[in-house]
Amino acid sequence: MEYLICALIGYLFGSFSTSYFIGKLKGFDIRQKGTGNAGASNITISLGWKWGILTALVDILKGFLAVFLTRRLFPDIPSAPFIGGCAATLGHIFPFYLKFKGGKGYATFTGMVLGLNWKLALFVMLWGTVVTLISDYIALATISSAILVAVCFIIKGCDTISAVCLIFTAAVIVYKHKINIIRMLHHEEFGLRDSGKHRVK
Repeated sequence: MEYLICALIGYLFGSFSTSYFIGKLKGFDIRQKGTGNAGASNITISLGWKWGILTALVDILKGFLAVFLTRRLFPDIPSAPFIGGCAATLGHIFPFYLKFKGGKGYATFTGMVLGLNWKLALFVMLWGTVVTLISDYIALATISSAILVAVCFIIKGCDTISAVCLIFTAAVIVYKHKINIIRMLHHEEFGLRDSGKHRVK
């Protein structure tokens, strides 16, 4: 029962689609603009850095709060914050009121890592920044960071339930980026330097 509660708390936090609501305030559906993704990177492409940063911060906060709350509610269950954080990431990707068509989970996933281990979160953020600057592809940073987090926690010796949650969530994030992977292979992916060039008028 406790595991279910953790998952529900995380999912409800994560399912708040920041980019979708910002897009609606601006008079459009973010899923019909730019890359078609309901996330911070597409808001950046569509509306610029100011709105992109705001979206990313709120999405990060969702993951962090899911971890914080589940850890406080169930301090004797080591996997509770992992379940909550992973559920928040999956809630961001599959929000029920958007017919399960949300974002790709990176910002919320980062917030989860920040709540679980801030030192690892800083390392992953640095990793993601370096990968993005070198490759110009935000998607590549996202994919590699998700895999890196799962590997790091498993190496550190997290429990089996937590490991399964991390592996599954990382796999979903990678899968959700399948179109980005194809675009990168064909040099058609939106790059960091493209941000702000396709803003909604």
